[in-house]
Amino acid sequence: MSTSPPDLVVFDCDGVLVDTERLTVGVEARVLTGLGWPISAEEVVERWMGKSSATQLSDLTERLGPDGAREFDELTTAELQSVFERELTAIDGVAELVAALHDAGVPTCVASSGTHDRMRETLGITGLRPLFEGRIFSATEVPLGKPAPDLFLHAARSLGADPRRCTVVEDSVYGVRAGVAAGMQVYGFAGGLTPRTALADAGATTFDRMTELVPLLTP
Repeated sequence: MSTSPPDLVVFDCDGVLVDTERLTVGVEARVLTGLGWPISAEEVVERWMGKSSATQLSDLTERLGPDGAREFDELTTAELQSVFERELTAIDGVAELVAALHDAGVPTCVASSGTHDRMRETLGITGLRPLFEGRIFSATEVPLGKPAPDLFLHAARSLGADPRRCTVVEDSVYGVRAGVAAGMQVYGFAGGLTPRTALADAGATTFDRMTELVPLLTP
């Protein structure tokens, strides 16, 4: 483990910066069940949490056909927009963590499986977007999404950081695997939907509250 501050801290978005996952998986499970694929919220987490929207839609197209996948996308997009506007909040302590990193001169960015449109919405609603303006990266920019390392390597390269000197903050198994594959130090947020043991088994150092990272990532 590095004993000095990283050259770059790379945050996942959903479930790390914004508390979207708890809202999303229930909606997706309900819509999929209504479309003829009975599935629980826990199964949604296991199958797709951390993967790109394109990967999920490809899986849904294979199972439900193109019309079913399109209907899923339309229904969940409309419902989640309404739910986010009413209920979405930032993850507790993340604003304090980002502020501490900024004050310490430690660069930060976002690298998410979500689209730029999705991140503009969720980061905007929670007031976090200005903290990362110009340093937001999406899996839509690279050939392969998580668990491939492409997105994290793209973020590091774009900001002139050595991947070996970067730290990733993730909440999904696929995201942790991507960070490990990129050669980065990975912290796994165990306060979300993924079990601590799953994050640790994938290669992350686990933690429970965002503020726990302040002394670990600042001088």
